[in-house]
Amino acid sequence: MTLPGMNIAALQRFLEHRGVVVCGDLRVELLDGGRSNLTFVASDDVSKWVIRRPPVAGLTPSAHDMAREFTVMQALQDSSVPVAKTIAFDEHGSALGAQMSVVEFVDGAVIREQDDLTTFTDEQVTDAVGALVRILAELHAVDTEAVGLADFGRPNGFVSRQVNLWAAQWDRVKTRELTDVATLGAALAETLPPESAASIVHGDFRIDNTIVDPGDPARIRAVVDWELSTLGDPLTDVALMCVYRSPAFDLVLGTRAAWTSDRLPSPDALADSYAVASGRDLRSWGFYLALANFKLGVIAEGITHRALRGADSGSPAVRAADATPEFMAAGLRALKRDWN
Repeated sequence: MTLPGMNIAALQRFLEHRGVVVCGDLRVELLDGGRSNLTFVASDDVSKWVIRRPPVAGLTPSAHDMAREFTVMQALQDSSVPVAKTIAFDEHGSALGAQMSVVEFVDGAVIREQDDLTTFTDEQVTDAVGALVRILAELHAVDTEAVGLADFGRPNGFVSRQVNLWAAQWDRVKTRELTDVATLGAALAETLPPESAASIVHGDFRIDNTIVDPGDPARIRAVVDWELSTLGDPLTDVALMCVYRSPAFDLVLGTRAAWTSDRLPSPDALADSYAVASGRDLRSWGFYLALANFKLGVIAEGITHRALRGADSGSPAVRAADATPEFMAAGLRALKRDWN
């Protein structure tokens, strides 16, 4: 079977050149899951690895930064934030024609759909979400200089650049004109709050971007999907985690996402839990929620943009942009809400 974006012989040569011993034939399969980067599992007779590379078509700037993903995972190896062990990075795309990262395979469960929650009790689900919130707070507390990430991003002016970045991204990926996009973008630019702090931000934090212990989902074995990570305002991470709780997110993934389940704490409860775990003040919270809705609406549009250009021909991807108007409207409501 042909795997788009994969050359097994070239991958094996790359691994062996980097000192990885391949025992027997190398076998590769494409993993289901996210619509950002392509994820493969490679295995021989002894070991398993996860291979990540950008999609073969419809690339958008900032959404497929393989070097960024590998760099932050490498820096967090000895931190309290669980990540897979890093193996090698192909900076120049010599093996697959595009940048590629290789990490050890982490055995565990991914809670992606609401049906995946059925094997767990309500107490286990609550404990798992609590563990996630604590890990996010721990990530934001990492000493960036100590782990070699002092130059990983430009935290000063981060929020302003986020507004501009996602507005520009909209112009690249839009499939139609939406008045609320321009209205929300302008409102965000006019109401920029002072930066709350500077930390590592994941940029896409929710339960299905983790690998958990199948018997105890509160034991998080690894946080994955770091391609949007940088140094910036930690409240952008928290707000996006909360906005992912919106039912509109089901349209983005094309499924009944686990993170939208009524069994999980509400967005406000998540925010309160983070405030307690981190000791941070969630000031200007309406702005951060509005920005998160803006970002997620543009991401949804980008999924459909890529699908229409052949990167993903499945109907869920084509329909992802149906969620965009809902996110933009929610963002405008968040700016108007009294958060005092």
